[in-house]
Amino acid sequence: MHTSGLTIQAVIDSILSYLPVKLGPNTVDTLKCGDPAQPVRGIVVTFMATREVLQKAVELDANLIITHEPTFYHHVDQTDWLDTDPISSGKKKYLNDHGLAVFRFHDGPHVMQPDGIGSGMIKRLGWTYDPAQKHVVTAPAKTVRELADSCKKLLGISHVRVAGDLDAPCNRIGLRVGAAGGQAQIALFREHNVDVVVCGESPEWETCEYVRDAVSMGQKKALIVLGHANSEEAGMEWIASWLRSVLPPEILLHHIAAGDPFRVV
Repeated sequence: MHTSGLTIQAVIDSILSYLPVKLGPNTVDTLKCGDPAQPVRGIVVTFMATREVLQKAVELDANLIITHEPTFYHHVDQTDWLDTDPISSGKKKYLNDHGLAVFRFHDGPHVMQPDGIGSGMIKRLGWTYDPAQKHVVTAPAKTVRELADSCKKLLGISHVRVAGDLDAPCNRIGLRVGAAGGQAQIALFREHNVDVVVCGESPEWETCEYVRDAVSMGQKKALIVLGHANSEEAGMEWIASWLRSVLPPEILLHHIAAGDPFRVV
């Protein structure tokens, strides 16, 4: 059994000290379960602390899981509504039985300059970030169809959803990872004149309908929906690399992809 000599709380405090701003009192970036005084044996970084990811962490003898999204199916991990639920209870029991600690690291990556999750996506996709225009990137000129195919290939995913003209040319891309919401996504069309918005997810009565109406009015706009996990896992892989650069080298650290929960049938 390998231990780093640092406690879980010491590692968390160290990570937060490297952020450009102090997170506010309402941040979701807190320890969700586990003993903060426990020595760290190893760290697993992931988009989502799924049961499968937890099992892999145990196999790696890692006892601190750093997850981007909630562990208990609610943004702030409230579990009172799941007190008698066998899935939630079984997950808690597994965490407790194996002495695992879960730290949510959601707000921290998004306050980095530039956004840490976006940086990982841009690196994976080979795009260029425009520092003068937040959330705007450029890519070699291609059609929306070619851009969608490139996203699938480079992210290793089976499918994306597209609204708009698949054959329209696109070079200026608005990137909103995760679930930024329709107003933030549509603002990229309105304020930055992007050709296409690439996002994690979007309510189906918002951005896709804006794009549908734009196309009907003769404008060449499009929306590519990757799926939430698919739009942020490369970002958490980047965060894992960042953590290796700021944490002591003796801490064993692994990135485990949670994967896309959806299948095409």
